[in-house]
Amino acid sequence: LQLSTMSAKALREYHGKKLLAKYVEECSDGAHIMDNRAALVTPDTDFDMLVESEPWLNETNLVVKPDQLIKRRGKAGLVGLNLDFAQVKDWIAERMKKEIKVDQATGELDHFIIEPFLPHDQADEYYICVQNNKSGEEMLFYSEGGVDVGDVDAKASRLHVNIDEELTEEKIASAGLLTGVPEDRLPKLSSFFVALFQVYRKLNFTYMEINPIVVTVDGTIAPLDLAGKIDETAAFLCSSDWGHLDLPAPFGRKEYPEEAYIRELDSKTGASLKLTILNNTGRVWTMVAGGGASVVYADTISDLGYGHELANYGEYSGAPSTEHTFEYAKTIISLMTKERDERGKILLIGGGIANFTDVAATFTGLIKAIETFRDDIKANHVQIWVRRAGPNYQEGLRMMRSCADETRLPIHIYGPETHVTAIVPLALGLAKVDDFPEFDDPIHEKKITSRKRKSPDGEEPAKEELKPQSADHDANHKVENFSASTQCVVYGLQNQAVQGMLDFDFMCKREKPSVSAMIFPFSPNHYIKYYWGTEEVLIPCYQKMEEALKKHPNVSVMVNFASFRSVYTTVMEALQYSDQIKTIAIIAEGVPESQTRMFNKCAHDKGVGIIGPATVGGIKPGCFRIGNTGGMLDNIVMSKLYRPGSVAYVSKSGGMSNELNNIICRNSNGVYEGIAIGGDRYPGSLFIDHLLRYNDNPDVHILVLLGEVGGVDEYEVCKALKSGRITKPLVAWCIGTCASIFPYEVQFGHAGALAQAQLETAMAKNEALKEAGARVPKSFFEFGDEIRRVYDDAVSAGTLVPAPEPETPKIPMDYTWAKKLGLVRKPANFISSISDDRGQELSYGGMPISEVFDGDLGVGGVLSLLWFRRQLPPYASKFIEMILMVTADHGPAVSGAHNTIVTTRAGKDLVSSLVSGLLTIGPRFGGALDDAAVMFSEASDHGVDPEQFVKDMRKANKLIMGIGHRIKSLSNPDKRCEIIKDFARKHFKDNTILKFALAVEQVTTKKKANLILNVDGCIAVCFVDMLRSCGAFTIEEATELVANGCLNGLFVLGRSIGFIGHHLDQKRLKQGLYRHPWDDISYLNGANN
Repeated sequence: LQLSTMSAKALREYHGKKLLAKYVEECSDGAHIMDNRAALVTPDTDFDMLVESEPWLNETNLVVKPDQLIKRRGKAGLVGLNLDFAQVKDWIAERMKKEIKVDQATGELDHFIIEPFLPHDQADEYYICVQNNKSGEEMLFYSEGGVDVGDVDAKASRLHVNIDEELTEEKIASAGLLTGVPEDRLPKLSSFFVALFQVYRKLNFTYMEINPIVVTVDGTIAPLDLAGKIDETAAFLCSSDWGHLDLPAPFGRKEYPEEAYIRELDSKTGASLKLTILNNTGRVWTMVAGGGASVVYADTISDLGYGHELANYGEYSGAPSTEHTFEYAKTIISLMTKERDERGKILLIGGGIANFTDVAATFTGLIKAIETFRDDIKANHVQIWVRRAGPNYQEGLRMMRSCADETRLPIHIYGPETHVTAIVPLALGLAKVDDFPEFDDPIHEKKITSRKRKSPDGEEPAKEELKPQSADHDANHKVENFSASTQCVVYGLQNQAVQGMLDFDFMCKREKPSVSAMIFPFSPNHYIKYYWGTEEVLIPCYQKMEEALKKHPNVSVMVNFASFRSVYTTVMEALQYSDQIKTIAIIAEGVPESQTRMFNKCAHDKGVGIIGPATVGGIKPGCFRIGNTGGMLDNIVMSKLYRPGSVAYVSKSGGMSNELNNIICRNSNGVYEGIAIGGDRYPGSLFIDHLLRYNDNPDVHILVLLGEVGGVDEYEVCKALKSGRITKPLVAWCIGTCASIFPYEVQFGHAGALAQAQLETAMAKNEALKEAGARVPKSFFEFGDEIRRVYDDAVSAGTLVPAPEPETPKIPMDYTWAKKLGLVRKPANFISSISDDRGQELSYGGMPISEVFDGDLGVGGVLSLLWFRRQLPPYASKFIEMILMVTADHGPAVSGAHNTIVTTRAGKDLVSSLVSGLLTIGPRFGGALDDAAVMFSEASDHGVDPEQFVKDMRKANKLIMGIGHRIKSLSNPDKRCEIIKDFARKHFKDNTILKFALAVEQVTTKKKANLILNVDGCIAVCFVDMLRSCGAFTIEEATELVANGCLNGLFVLGRSIGFIGHHLDQKRLKQGLYRHPWDDISYLNGANN
């Protein structure tokens, strides 16, 4: 079994050969031209169209075979040789969509590759393989190839190429790589392998095997069978070179629709959502948070003998949203309840102690899914077991308890006081429930207590004042031994992580913060404010790394939060200052293997220690914290990470490091130091590097190792144990023992979790560690018990004397987090009721933005939500859009447009030009809408006769707003007014104010023909009718909206469209500074005035 990596992806033979043909020619400067003829056939292929695009199919004999990552196709009778195209079509038709069994895998054939048949002799066949290792690449060659090549590991010649070196024909010759190849073929084959190796690196392959590769008498070189894997994390480097690549699932692994849905969901979020269905009729279903935790849950189920009942494998992590958690949980529960089982089913909702995921937020989505499927859960007799911890976990567990009470479902709930996988034996009936009180059980404190430090006479010592830890020892090791005086620089604007580091420093009584400076290349030098306890401090942020390090010579550690795209350049730049920087922690995930190995090599040569990539970092209680390691402050307090213990650990999994902190604290006097080296295949530092540091430290008494499936680094630890280099007791466990129960490849969360041989399986490693002298428990569930036994033995023997326990330090809580927990409140500075950006998606007037688009509300609908906090009828939204359209512009001569044009021609920017035009809007230009609405509606509401209204306004010496036009009249109407009136009459339920205004128009036009109801007045009265009759507002509410200025707002919004148009028009026409002509100005001097 192989547990596939997240990054190394197998590609189809078709795509692999196409890439080789293209780039071998390029890399060899045309010296090697490969036949690139190949066709891929799927169930949707039209053979007539295929021949039209690939005419060679009818011109030569052909080879056909499935292209679905099937091994040993020749021995399985899955290769058609020397066929014409008609025979190839028949051959494919006999097999297309047919189910076959190859070795232990059963699957359906649906992809085939067709290539030209190449006549050759058996002696023309060779074997070549290129594969990555931590220091470079290894080439394997054997002078015989084909299906009967045998054990190439034992037979092949080998050549290792360092990551910082190039392959040359001279190196191939001196290494004797091509042993057994005839002399006349050596130059061409050697040259070809150099080009092949360049392609391998250029395209970021991680593995390539060609068996056989054929060299014919005429010098043709052709790969007949190719298997390759590319590093998917290098997509940002190679996607243009790769083109479209189809990366298929392993043969025999047909994807369920639910898996495809979760995969699509995962691609749309920054969180991680993974799901693999192992046995859709299984009884035991899991929903586990965290990559490492998901493995240990599957391990524990397997180790307890229930692997055949495990239905799924997967994880949700990285702070998924409430909605994404709901969709993930809904998918799992719907799958679980499809098939009945008389024995009932088990749903394990577990996870390690989260670093930053808000447990209550994710549980909101989870509880919604449970409530949605409540009846199905009851009908299937599902028992739900919950164990969760991390930020806001108390609220999350309380919410789950309320859910259990309201739904009356059997839900058992545990927190961090219970071992991470304890719910597994409980759910399976292998442990007594009475021995594990739930999180809110009143006898909880009596049943479970932390391991307290005791003096040799058994008495609990008095509390003492917490003092900062000094540097421990000066042993010569690659990774720095952190102390309470260690200073670092943080690369990237990670304010939350930096504040967490400072809070830890303050809690540990450090004299000054561990973060001396920050580096952010995308902004000039500045200061950032953080809290040091309750006081505020400023930390400088530099644009250039050189300046930051020069001004802070005491810095020896870099915590690098650069993205996977830029982490390589930042690390290589930092390594230029290796006389100062001694340790670099690389947080980024998804760093291409080629880049990781390159900077690892450079760091090794310069004597700089690397922690990572893909690490949460590490923590040394009382001294130094890298980034977010240890999680929230309450978890640091719970695990007593503010003072040193006697146990030091190293782990691959960052997520499980929090769990190790918890396990070690509850089973010993606590953690001395803990490092997560990162889950990639080639971490910068290895288990052995840290274990030797710990072993050489007199303050460390117990070593802990949490390894995992894949790689062979644990065997270096075995050697150190056997040789006596490691002398202190080591408690070890490798996660991934569940591998044996999986019927096919399963994607684990770490890129390094790939068992390429029996030696790399977790079971083999655990056995080797045990044989070498490590203390290896029977399962991870017993890991803490083993640590407790070793600790008790050390205390009993007197080799470990626990120090007095200091007072638990207090640290101020951030206001934002305290408010989220409901601990504080304060009046808001602003109140807003129209939009909200705090949730999973932006909302307008309470409507999520997705619904705005799904409902096709348009600009009018959005305006109604934001201005009126109502969703108006479609005709009302359309009317609003009509107003914006008719008010958008009225030519360049009006005052607002004129001002905009003059300002633009003075060289001002768009905003300044727009504002200059908007400032002209008032009673004389465009600002009459509000007044017109008020005048007409008040008169109409009071039953004033139209003629009397005109007389009253003349008597009061007031203009009637909305009446009058410079050139339009009843006989020459304004088309805009006609459009508005026609729409209002057709769609509005009531036109009372419009009718009144038109009656007034009949009076005024008798006085003068152009005293018509103009566009401002027409908009105003129709808008009032719309507000009053649409059913969304009372008359009082409609009146208040007009009084608040919404009508003038519509004119401002509409006319802004035109003003911006005039600005852009003047820019496009490149008009110069405007100067008003003299002859258009009447100059009056004092005598004539």
